[in-house]
Amino acid sequence: MLIHSDLGRVEWKDSIKQCQIIAQRLGWELIIVKRAAGDMMDRWETRWKNNVARYANLECVKLILPWSTPSMRFCTSELKTTLICAELTRRYPKHKILSVTGVRRAESSARAKMPIASQNIKLSARGCYGINWNPIITWSTPEVFSYLQDMDHPLHEAYTTYGSSRVSCAFCIMGSMGDLAASASCEDNQDIYRQMVDLEIQSTYAFQGNQWLADVAPHLLSSETIISLDKAKLAGKVRMQAEAAIPKHLLFTNGKPTSIPTHEEAVLIAMVRKEVSAAVGIKVQYLDAQSIVDRYTSLLTESCEVN
Repeated sequence: MLIHSDLGRVEWKDSIKQCQIIAQRLGWELIIVKRAAGDMMDRWETRWKNNVARYANLECVKLILPWSTPSMRFCTSELKTTLICAELTRRYPKHKILSVTGVRRAESSARAKMPIASQNIKLSARGCYGINWNPIITWSTPEVFSYLQDMDHPLHEAYTTYGSSRVSCAFCIMGSMGDLAASASCEDNQDIYRQMVDLEIQSTYAFQGNQWLADVAPHLLSSETIISLDKAKLAGKVRMQAEAAIPKHLLFTNGKPTSIPTHEEAVLIAMVRKEVSAAVGIKVQYLDAQSIVDRYTSLLTESCEVN
C-alpha cells in the first residue's frame, strides 16, 4: 500500500492529489495519517506556548524557538516517520514490513551517506521487523524527471505552475529563497504564509535562522504586519545580544542546570531575563539574584534525585 502523513495547513494542496493519482495508477490502497493533536502549524504554536511557559518558570535559561530546524527535524520525525510507522505496525503486527521511499543520494550530503537498505527500528515494534529500501538512491535528478516523463506521469503543480526546484511542505525549514517565493506565489499557500509570519513576529524568531519568512513575500502582508515585523526583528536582536552574555556553564543540559550561579552571575541572569521578557513581551518569574540561585539549586537537586 501507499501511506502519506498529512501535515495539514502547511501542505501543498496538490500533494494529496498526487498521492491519489499514484494510488489509482497502481491500484493500491492509499492510507493517510494525521497527528491527532493538530497539524504542523499547531505543533509550532503549541511548542512556542510551552517554551514561553518553561522560560517564565526558569526551566530553561534561554528562550527556545518555536520552529523545527535542520538539526531538530521533529516536523519529520514526529509528524511523519513516527505516525507512519505506528500505523503500519498497528495494522500488521508480527509481520515483516518493507518501507520503500524515493530518497536519493544527490539530494543532500546526509543522504549521500545512506545505504540502499537498512533496518527500521521504528517499524520493528509489536513484533514486526522493519526494513528501509531506497531503490532509486543512485538516480540523478534528471533521471527522475526523465522516468516520470516516460511514464506520462503529471508533475506536482509546484514544479509545473510555480517553478519550485523541490516539493516538501509549502514553506520548508530547509527551502531555498526561490522555492519559498514560488510557494508564496500560490494563492492556496498565502493564508498559512501569513500565519507563519505572525508566529515569527510573536516569537521574534526567524523561520530559518537569520532568514525571515516575512521577507520572502512582504507584498502579501498588511502595513500593520510590516510595522510589527520591524519591531520583532529589533526585539530579536535585543534577545540574542542579552542571552549571549550568559556564561556557558550556566546553560542547561537536557533541561537541567549543571552548576549553581554565584551571586554576581545570578545578577547577570536576572538582568538578561528582564531584557528578554521586555523585548519579547512575556511575563516571567525569577527576576532577582536570590530567587535565581534558589531556583538553580532546586532544579539541580531534583536532577540529582532523579539520577
